Amino acid sequence: MNFAIDYKADEGRYDGRMPYRKCGNSGIKLPALSLGFWWNFGGINPIEESREKILYAFDNGITCFDLANNYGPPFGSAEQTFGRVYKENLRPYRNEIIITTKAGHDMWKGPYGTGSSRKMLMASIDDSLRRMNIDYVDIFYSHRYDAETPIDETMQALVDIVRQGKALYVGLSKYPVDKLLYAVKYLRDNNVNCLIYQGKYNMLHRDVEQNILHTLSNSGIGFTAFCPIAQGILTDKYLHGIPADSRIGQGHYLSRKDISEDVMRKVAALNSMALRRGQTLAQMATAWLLAKEDVASVIIGSRTIPQLADSLGAIANTSFSGEELEQINQILEQ
Repeated sequence: MNFAIDYKADEGRYDGRMPYRKCGNSGIKLPALSLGFWWNFGGINPIEESREKILYAFDNGITCFDLANNYGPPFGSAEQTFGRVYKENLRPYRNEIIITTKAGHDMWKGPYGTGSSRKMLMASIDDSLRRMNIDYVDIFYSHRYDAETPIDETMQALVDIVRQGKALYVGLSKYPVDKLLYAVKYLRDNNVNCLIYQGKYNMLHRDVEQNILHTLSNSGIGFTAFCPIAQGILTDKYLHGIPADSRIGQGHYLSRKDISEDVMRKVAALNSMALRRGQTLAQMATAWLLAKEDVASVIIGSRTIPQLADSLGAIANTSFSGEELEQINQILEQ
């Protein structure tokens, strides 16, 4: 597949292949699937492979591109990749795209290159806009709660970033519920509502079900899930060993302890269930999230076009019977 600089988007991208879901109490709708740039779009990845995935996603109705200042590797390079593809291919479609970025984790050396201080956030948004060749992002997230920075300082920086026109909306990621409630009130009192919350959510990691989702629903805030297939664990990838090019094989954020005998027994049972549904396990895991009304969008981070196509296939069947949902819970609770 060859995408030239004179790329023209697929005319059928809004033909119903991608559902769009309301995000909280806002006027924004997000694609059921968003494209995440955490690991597979950095400087170590060939630009043409990244370009192909980005444009393939857009051609199939994915209009939300989820980035952060430190996505790569190396840090900043995922934004640079997106910026190049945006400049060369997607600029005519800017009004059709939701571009997000975040700041809060390690980014540069020294005491000001991490955390959620005003200095860090203000420097980060400017750097992100420059790397991505854009004038504003649609959503700017505080990437994590930073206990060393007063939360008022962090929230006021978000308010000012919106008022300066550098972001249209703000979001929060990985905040504990008490800090989330405080942050939401601060933002609302300053006429900058929190649009969305981003959290880790999959069949093996369900902490947000305890109180986050309920809190967001009551506050009119949308929710987007990252890590839907548990970095590849919720696929058939590890059922017959550890592939050399896998995250565990390469030591990328996963290790052998993450695929214990207990975990793989559950994965095998889930895989058999997915096959009975006519899906891959990755598709069923993603569909399981999309079946939940609280989820506005699921962020997928495909390494290849076939993986991206497989993820898109999850949309075809997001319905689960009560019996199927009970069976999934039984498998996970074993």
